[in-house]
Amino acid sequence: MIWMRQRICEGQLAVMLLTRLPAGRLGYDVPKLASAVWFFPSVGIPIGLLVGLSYIGMCYLGILPTLASILAFSIGLIVTGAMHEDGLADCADGFGGGQSKNQKLEIMRDSRIGSFGVLALFFIVSARIVSLSNLPPNQEVLFAVIALAMISRLVMVFYLTFLSPARDEGLGRDASKPEVGALVISVITCIPIIFICGSYMISCVAIIAIIAFLFGWIIRIQIGGQTGDTCGAAQLISETAGYIFLVTFLNI
Repeated sequence: MIWMRQRICEGQLAVMLLTRLPAGRLGYDVPKLASAVWFFPSVGIPIGLLVGLSYIGMCYLGILPTLASILAFSIGLIVTGAMHEDGLADCADGFGGGQSKNQKLEIMRDSRIGSFGVLALFFIVSARIVSLSNLPPNQEVLFAVIALAMISRLVMVFYLTFLSPARDEGLGRDASKPEVGALVISVITCIPIIFICGSYMISCVAIIAIIAFLFGWIIRIQIGGQTGDTCGAAQLISETAGYIFLVTFLNI
């Protein structure tokens, strides 16, 4: 019972961290953030489900696919609190405007958005809207949207496991270096939805892995390690790369 209660608390903590969905109250023994990362891909299930069902439902109601895509992603933004978009904007401003590591990290702390952040958000948001609006509103796309939401959050687990924190405090530090078992469970969690989608999703995962590796390499060059902002940006970039892959190379 104690073991099960600890796992439930870790899942609650992951939901509280990555979404604004109600997760109930944590008990007196609040788990460490690093112990909750195994549940990150599972958090993508309700997010992907809401976005996918919203898009499909609005298309069947006769709403134009582009508008349906905008509204569906808007629902996703409400659910997540746009925290990953904020991380992307911070990374773009820091990497684009800073010279030294410390200067880049300082810019990333600034709550104001700069020109690099605006451009990054414009590209990512536009790519996501256009990609989803060109996918048919069917069950296969629903599973694909859920899969991308899960796999992109698995990328965050990889970053937290293998990249050292760039700061001595913050989310990236508190959630860094989880146990290897957390990564294994995260990977296993994503396997069923990948097989449900079919062989094309395996190719999509390969593309996401390459993009995630390249972005991780850029992060190490820029600031020497991961932060909460870089993990959020990686999630968003990985998911968007998956959408672009689906609409470019497949006809599902």
